[in-house]
Amino acid sequence: MVIRPYDIIETKEAVLADNDAVAEKTRQFLSSNHTFLINLMSSPGSGKTTTLLRTIDALKDRYRIGVMEADVDSDVDASAVAAKGVKVIQLHTGGSCHMDASMTKEGLDGLGLKDLDLVFLENVGNLVCPAEFDVGANLRVMILSVPEGDDKPLKYPLMFTVSDLMLINKIDVAPVFDFDYEACAERARKLNPNIDIIKMSSLTGEGFDEWIAWLTDKVDSWRDSYADH
Repeated sequence: MVIRPYDIIETKEAVLADNDAVAEKTRQFLSSNHTFLINLMSSPGSGKTTTLLRTIDALKDRYRIGVMEADVDSDVDASAVAAKGVKVIQLHTGGSCHMDASMTKEGLDGLGLKDLDLVFLENVGNLVCPAEFDVGANLRVMILSVPEGDDKPLKYPLMFTVSDLMLINKIDVAPVFDFDYEACAERARKLNPNIDIIKMSSLTGEGFDEWIAWLTDKVDSWRDSYADH
């Protein structure tokens, strides 16, 4: 046994524990407002915003939608979302590569949940940091685009471990790339046997109906659980 004249504090464990406590309170806050939150994560350039815009078009007559756009500094995506006529707020992370629970709660307060059924958090673009932080969302959805390669579950395992759904996007360009769907799915399910996987193109709309059906089933089932009480 080594006796040291000082204490050692595992700061990351403490930070994550504090974050998880705020995330749980955020979930309770969302539930009390009957608002469903989706944490949308991906690498830059995967088609996250294009997917979100097409999703808004498909669902805006069904749900009252709000969007939180998280970025280090810009507001390009928020402008595109605002043009769809839904409620949106831009969150600047001040250099941080992810959103945490406290930042998300602050964003929700700024967005305002009155008359909102469904809120999307478009997280900062990368496959590492966002996976580590529970933001209090009902679902975690990640996008992997075909040009990124089928080996990403091997390189960034946590993202695939914590996500409820993997959207494999840009299948319209699959003939140009050496992407093995079966290998990618096998790698993801080895990390997370419960992960759902949908192939689609947010540009052409191929496979998009399956994503919308998956999402509406999750949201409506959650909303029905409140109607039963």
